[in-house]
Amino acid sequence: MDGRTREYLKGRFGDHYRRTAPSPPPAANEREWGYITWSSGGTTMVRHHSYLDLVGGGDLGDFLAGERPRHVYFSAGRYDDPGAGTMGQKGWRGSDLVFDLDADHLPGVDPEADSYAEMLRECKGALLRLLDLLESDFDFDDMTVVFSGGRGYHVHVRDPGVQGLSRTARREIVDYLLGQDLEFEDIVATEAVAGSAGRSSPAQKRTLPDGGWAGRTRERLDAFVEELLAVDESEAVERLREFDGIGEGKATAALNAARNNRRELDRGNVDVHPAVYSIARHLFAEVLDDETAPIDEPVTTDINRLIRLPGSLHGGTGLAVQHIDRAAVDDFDPLVDAVPETFRNNDIAVYVREETTVELGGESFRLTEGVESVPEYAGVFAMARGHATKAGE
Repeated sequence: MDGRTREYLKGRFGDHYRRTAPSPPPAANEREWGYITWSSGGTTMVRHHSYLDLVGGGDLGDFLAGERPRHVYFSAGRYDDPGAGTMGQKGWRGSDLVFDLDADHLPGVDPEADSYAEMLRECKGALLRLLDLLESDFDFDDMTVVFSGGRGYHVHVRDPGVQGLSRTARREIVDYLLGQDLEFEDIVATEAVAGSAGRSSPAQKRTLPDGGWAGRTRERLDAFVEELLAVDESEAVERLREFDGIGEGKATAALNAARNNRRELDRGNVDVHPAVYSIARHLFAEVLDDETAPIDEPVTTDINRLIRLPGSLHGGTGLAVQHIDRAAVDDFDPLVDAVPETFRNNDIAVYVREETTVELGGESFRLTEGVESVPEYAGVFAMARGHATKAGE
């Protein structure tokens, strides 16, 4: 990035912060703070600051408007002395549980082929899956959802019960969300049932309990059985034969078992027929493919992690790092809602170094090499990502 572009972006970031002051997170004075400057010699991270070190006698808005940083961070961890120069000297008290979804790392996303907008759409789906897991399976209540301003989303969990979790405990949460090393047999419960006449011991049946991955698999099996029983027999048999290892005979037997044992299936019993057990196993694999949350594992397990400040600007896009109300997540469009008002209603000239497309503000701008006049938010985005430089006036 050349000097003209760097100074332009730094100045406009300062203008933004004079108009909009982000709110600090809870227990701001117990957290480490850091930021990245607009230095000419590459990325310079300034860290190991307490909140008081950062703001001095002013407030966060004063610091941001004066320093005009490229990126701003605070720690998930809370400390006795957050401004100490080493982690060992800080005196760890506890940490928020933070989840990071990065579009570049999602299964099925190709950063070389997919557009920025396409990657963010995929990431939005992953966010919704993550929130469902955190709310349904963990019953977390104090959650903050944030668009990162770049390639994805953050979720901060601040329930009192998570603050003291060790790295190992956080790793177990990660493994659960990813379905790591989870096998179908791990979620099946074995239940004793009364033996028939002549048996000296009770028989056993395998069931899918309510809740967790077992409950999700059970729900999918219930829905699948409902679909089978709603169509004619030939169509149901063909649908069953799509599963590996199930021919026409097994398919017919499984269909009859589903019809004749509907109450047992409703109770989670997958032992009504061997083919039903096999189908449940297949559906479990589909559940893991469809409903796990592909989070960035090191972020969640790192109790000292620095994470972006909601309300700040992302120096790689010029978009806002934006808090999203939980009820508004479904409708949130980062390419519209995270465009700062500071960069709207004004056109600027940029020199396009390489042809690119910018999709922002509900519009698509095809930029070709040379000088282009574009809405400022599109120009800031192209400059921040290195596709353009600030043209001379």
